[in-house]
Amino acid sequence: MKVEKTFIDGLLLINPDVFKDPRGYFFESFSKNKYNEIGIDLEFVQDNVSKSSKNTIRGLHYQVGEFAQGKLCSVLQGSVIDVAVDIRFGSPTFGKYFSIELSDKNKNQIWIPPGFAHGFVVTSDNTIFTYKCTSLYNKESERTILYNDADLNIDWQIDNPIVSEKDLKGIPFKNIEKDFSI
Repeated sequence: MKVEKTFIDGLLLINPDVFKDPRGYFFESFSKNKYNEIGIDLEFVQDNVSKSSKNTIRGLHYQVGEFAQGKLCSVLQGSVIDVAVDIRFGSPTFGKYFSIELSDKNKNQIWIPPGFAHGFVVTSDNTIFTYKCTSLYNKESERTILYNDADLNIDWQIDNPIVSEKDLKGIPFKNIEKDFSI
């Protein structure tokens, strides 16, 4: 397994070892021991899967307090541009975002620890996105930052996104609370 640090402290890009032969391929999408060795030693308590149409944007979501989530994200079918925004007040990269393509072809994963808002844009038809979470979903603890916030200036790489009503009501980045600090 190859692990790369990103320019934002805590975010890790993971490329598992993939074993291919005439039958297809095999790889471990998660192994507690291996992930503990690279510093992901939190317990995963919930797995989520979403299927989305091309040009769908989901995010930017995060949870606060005891329900703050770390997420290990990957794509089972299709492709996305995955985005993580540093919302840790005091961080040298506060307000910066990192984006990466995750696909069924590259098999990349991204580890997003608590203290980040997360979202993705679907870049192929019928994409299946999956992520492991370190905390259970809690509606009262969920927050949403407006996906097209001018201060963040995220390049979603599409012109006419499909966005849920909930995500269209996200708050501006400048109005987020100091829920995470370094």
